[in-house]
Amino acid sequence: MADTKKARAVGMNHIALEVGDIEEALEFYGGFVDFELRGKSDKMAFIDLGDQFIALSKGRSQPPDDDRHFGLVVDDKPAVRRALEEMGVDLTPEPNIDFRDPWGNLIQIVGYQGIQFTKAPNVLKGMGLSGLAKTAEAVKELTKKGMAPGDK
Repeated sequence: MADTKKARAVGMNHIALEVGDIEEALEFYGGFVDFELRGKSDKMAFIDLGDQFIALSKGRSQPPDDDRHFGLVVDDKPAVRRALEEMGVDLTPEPNIDFRDPWGNLIQIVGYQGIQFTKAPNVLKGMGLSGLAKTAEAVKELTKKGMAPGDK
């Protein structure tokens, strides 16, 4: 067998979630996060995340997810918990915030400050989030990989 060069995975461009109704989904997600709409049609909506996006697709028919989930990174995790509680959404106990949307998509809320996931400074600036800083533990994780803020 020939030695074939493989492509390197670089990151995520988007995630697609199936929902029952686009307008209801936009209202639900807009209840706990502020977002800009990248585009919308009768069957699809695109929630902008700077250089990434969430695609909402009308037509979910499968039962709720068990373990399949995605982690949504936010700048203010406690604010999301408060909003979801006010919305009456069933949440996991603190410090985690795991829940299902009305269509059964399992979502995990993750605070930007404490994880190794990093947006480029120009992307954060464009999103109006240039003041976000990482915790010492997150910087330590990034430093191990040569990816800490300021690494060249």
